[in-house]
Amino acid sequence: MPDKETGVDADSKSASQESAISNPLQREEGLQVLSAEVLATLLRDHTTGRNIFWATHDYEGLGSLYDYHSEILPELITGEHGAVIRPRVLKSKGQQTDRAKDMAEVFTPSWVCNAQNNLVDEAWFGRKDVFNVEDDTNHTWQTNPNTIEFPKEKTWKDYVRATRMEMTCGEAPYLVSRYDTTTGEQIPIQNRIGLLDRKLRVVSENTETSGDWLEWAQVAYKNIYGYEWQGDNLLLAREALLYTFIDYYEAKFGKRPLLKSMLYIAYIISWNLWQMDGLKGVVPDSCRDGVTEKMMTLFGEEEHIVSCPGCQQENIRKHNGLYCLIRDWGNKDPKTKENNRKIRYIDLLK
Repeated sequence: MPDKETGVDADSKSASQESAISNPLQREEGLQVLSAEVLATLLRDHTTGRNIFWATHDYEGLGSLYDYHSEILPELITGEHGAVIRPRVLKSKGQQTDRAKDMAEVFTPSWVCNAQNNLVDEAWFGRKDVFNVEDDTNHTWQTNPNTIEFPKEKTWKDYVRATRMEMTCGEAPYLVSRYDTTTGEQIPIQNRIGLLDRKLRVVSENTETSGDWLEWAQVAYKNIYGYEWQGDNLLLAREALLYTFIDYYEAKFGKRPLLKSMLYIAYIISWNLWQMDGLKGVVPDSCRDGVTEKMMTLFGEEEHIVSCPGCQQENIRKHNGLYCLIRDWGNKDPKTKENNRKIRYIDLLK
């Protein structure tokens, strides 16, 4: 029977959702079937007030709507265009080589991500092998099957609140690990190694009701950050974080979370994973440097060359581009009294 809201056959809709969620390499189409609003939220850029943009020349052969500076729109990546954006592992070797050469795009195997994430946790817990034991010979790991124990001076809530960030995150393999980004191999939920995976495991081990689980899952998401230049990678990362939320909720409660819960997580993700030039702290290519612009003077319209002080001086605080905004969750703006105040990313740097 067709769904009254979407007009999609309910059985077909359910099958598409299940396929997208169970297969970590199938993404946008499942989100569109799940909820157009969820996909629209994951495409949002809160700094520009528009959608994230492609920021890559890879898709320009598909038409002007896929140009480097064009926004990524739902209709460009769903339906007959559902396979346009693909994870790196599904791209051709030629595309992988070009992206590595043009954007220094190199993806890290899960065993390396795990080893480095383990170092972060070793420093936090004050001991090794908290979540798993590494097998350096076979490049695998053995998951700790026991409930995670915390130091006397720290609690599980402290761990969930601890801020973590993946810089130039690509598809966010350090944050979530539904699949190995270099092989495409799916990773069972009990063996996942991302920084957010670990937080959600801890939440699941220390909560009983769905209300408590959702509250602390939201805290976990509000304390995970990442930025990326290329729009396709950013969308893949955002989707991976959303599907991870669904995975862990289903594993805990045996059913899918409500749409309103998914929408709020998508909203958090759209703030916490953003599109940025990491060297400048601005929206990619938003600086005006060496650009000729026309302006009106007393003598009529004249051309002049605009220079960006930040680009000229390599000073991150002097760019004339659009500085990226993020949410400071839990803190109020002293001027506007707005909760979860907006701040510039660069204002966090010392």
